[in-house]
Amino acid sequence: MTNVLLAAGFIIAACIICDKLTEKIGIPTLLVFIGLGMLFGEDGIFKIPFENYRFAENICSAALIFIMFYGGFGTKWSEAKPVAAKAMCLSSIGVMITSALTALFCHFVLRMDLWGSVLIGAVLGSTDAASVFSILKSNKLSLKYNTDSLLEIESGSNDPFAYMMTTLALTAIQSGSLSAGTAAVMIAKNLIFGLIGGFGIAFLAVKFMKNFKFQADGFDSAFMMAVAIISYALPVYFGGNGYLSAYIVGIVLGNANLPNKKTLVHFFDGITGLVQMVIFFLLGLLATPSYLPQVFLLSIAVFAFMLLIARPAAVTAVLAPFRAKFSQIALVSWAGLRGASSIVFAIIVIIQNPNSEVFNIVFCVVLMSVAIQGMLLPKAAKKLKMIDERGNVFKTFSDYSDDEDIQFIQLEINSEHPWVGKQIKDLNIISNMLLVLIIRGDEHIIPKGDTAVAENDIIVFCALSYNGEEKISLSEETISKQHKWNNKYVSELDLKKDTLLIMIKRNEETIIPNGATLIEEGDRVVVGFPERVK
Repeated sequence: MTNVLLAAGFIIAACIICDKLTEKIGIPTLLVFIGLGMLFGEDGIFKIPFENYRFAENICSAALIFIMFYGGFGTKWSEAKPVAAKAMCLSSIGVMITSALTALFCHFVLRMDLWGSVLIGAVLGSTDAASVFSILKSNKLSLKYNTDSLLEIESGSNDPFAYMMTTLALTAIQSGSLSAGTAAVMIAKNLIFGLIGGFGIAFLAVKFMKNFKFQADGFDSAFMMAVAIISYALPVYFGGNGYLSAYIVGIVLGNANLPNKKTLVHFFDGITGLVQMVIFFLLGLLATPSYLPQVFLLSIAVFAFMLLIARPAAVTAVLAPFRAKFSQIALVSWAGLRGASSIVFAIIVIIQNPNSEVFNIVFCVVLMSVAIQGMLLPKAAKKLKMIDERGNVFKTFSDYSDDEDIQFIQLEINSEHPWVGKQIKDLNIISNMLLVLIIRGDEHIIPKGDTAVAENDIIVFCALSYNGEEKISLSEETISKQHKWNNKYVSELDLKKDTLLIMIKRNEETIIPNGATLIEEGDRVVVGFPERVK
């Protein structure tokens, strides 16, 4: 057990370090995670034998729940709404067209067996949300015609349809045939229970979180994790599409006015980052590179067909009726990256049919897709003149940077303060700061130009929060009797030029110091200094 934990710790640390390095050199991070898995695998340096597809499928399917949920949670509906119809058509009709064309190509051109061809088409039908999001964000690519929102909704919502087609194909193989009526019932149950479960669970979760006070910090994040799990498991229990439900719940909760939302965003950022590492590392560990050359030519043919024919045909068929421009159709076609969900669905296939080559073919196609399409996506956007120089890609995602743009600051007015008795219009207030409220006893005053400041007022300002490259590190020190700062005024302290005494905590009192502030024994002094973010 100790060896497993030690290996897990080193692997996670290696993934995080590689994530930082790949951001600088432009290689898709997820590709590196797969490479690390292969490095640790049976044909790699560490030669860890791992062929437990059932275990990998359970772990990866659970991880995919959080990726789907957070894909919805991070969708800013106000930006996505204008392109929602296009995106949903792409994620349903587009997926079916892509899958059907790919299956026909594999069967009639590559001479693969019928059901193997159908499975490859179904498994590779969806695009990868994590890859698309990371490339757009890391390159700060804002795209014209709201294309970034279109790609976000499409790649976040098409996994449920690919999963549904995969399960239909597997059911047909196991039973020997699948009637149109049976298929229609399965599809109806998938969609109906997925939709009802998604909206129902989201409605109850929003009501609960708005009216329930959590006992301790972090419990709301734990509750949200439970909601994500239930949003998948409950519809599946009744035969519904759990991934569709999880995505819907994520969208509703992400766009609801919930308390402490910024903390939830940071929490799920960490969770989804970790599960992406786990998924791609496990997939790399499962792969056996020595087997891949046997399917390499087939994989190249499938990848080239999907990139040059199947995906463009599907995108054109869906977007042309909406009168989309050629440049948008071309970029959306190129941005159809295959990723984690395709390999997870391929694992499900190999569990049902151990002799299938679907996993190895899909694995190779995903590697080529992430490497070639992912690395060239920024150049494709530039070549097609689809980059919106004045836009901000982060407006597309509900990362709640809007909530972080302002902060509130309070100032207590004592009897010696120079503002006592002065009107607001006469105050020398720093530019870019706004006086928004005066608290005078039990009275709350919205200030105007002729409002006068009185002794003991509490004045509340708002200002833009700091978002620069320097982060301010804080350290706290308790002043003992022997401390060199004890009984000294702030003006007498020998502070380094890049260090500032920010705050003094004295019993229950918080003091913002100036040069005439005397430091006393027992004070807790908070010192700040800038630290360059590498």
